[in-house]
Amino acid sequence: MEFLTSPELWIAFATLLLLEIVLGIDNVVFISILSGRLPEHQQARARTIGISLALITRLLLLASLSWIIGLTAPLFTVLGQEISGRDLILLLGGLFLVGKATYEIHEHLEGADHGRSTKKTVSFGVVIAQILVLDVVFSLDSVITAVGMVDELAIMVAAVVIAMIIMLVSAGAVSNFVNQHPTVKMLALSFLLLIGASLIAESFDQHIPKGYVYGPIAFSIFVEFLNLRVRARQRRQEAKPVQLHPTYVKNAPARPAPEPEATPTA
Repeated sequence: MEFLTSPELWIAFATLLLLEIVLGIDNVVFISILSGRLPEHQQARARTIGISLALITRLLLLASLSWIIGLTAPLFTVLGQEISGRDLILLLGGLFLVGKATYEIHEHLEGADHGRSTKKTVSFGVVIAQILVLDVVFSLDSVITAVGMVDELAIMVAAVVIAMIIMLVSAGAVSNFVNQHPTVKMLALSFLLLIGASLIAESFDQHIPKGYVYGPIAFSIFVEFLNLRVRARQRRQEAKPVQLHPTYVKNAPARPAPEPEATPTA
């Protein structure tokens, strides 16, 4: 009952929920890109399974907080740099994001030039396996953020579950929007490169504030939104039928001439 009457806990819950949604958007965008490789009738199922796995992964990590805390303990030292289990996961996850995003960008830019289709289908199991790897990486970042902000496990679980429900509901719209706009898809892949590079830096204890990462992303999204509006307006103008203007007669009389008066009869 303390949660219902404490403004501090409500503020912490709202802040954590917002951060979980922001972190979940990255997850949904990449799941949408991966599921886009599948046949159309399998894409929705892949997104649902992927987000469900992300929720399960987050809840399992929250249930093992002592293990999460233990991940920060140094395992070994390389060139004077202490390496922990968390560092290894972030490093491998960052490399995976950079490699996968680079491959997808290459396929979209160079695939057609080599006589291949730019959209090659892959097996359902391979896509789910890639989504699972991605879920582990983003879930670790999400849970560590939650642990650093809130002490109450119930608040963490509630924020994570609500954020995942929001992501599950919006996944279809996000996926359709990304796949229908090639420039947005390239922008999303560029974001993943940036996030992957930040994870690699984080694994070497080079902390990059999230504002420095998500600030440029938000600005880029705003610019792309303006570009989409401009292009949509141009298409509407081009689709308008040609309308002819009325013809005006030069030196036309301003008003009709008066009728002649009738002559009176004697």
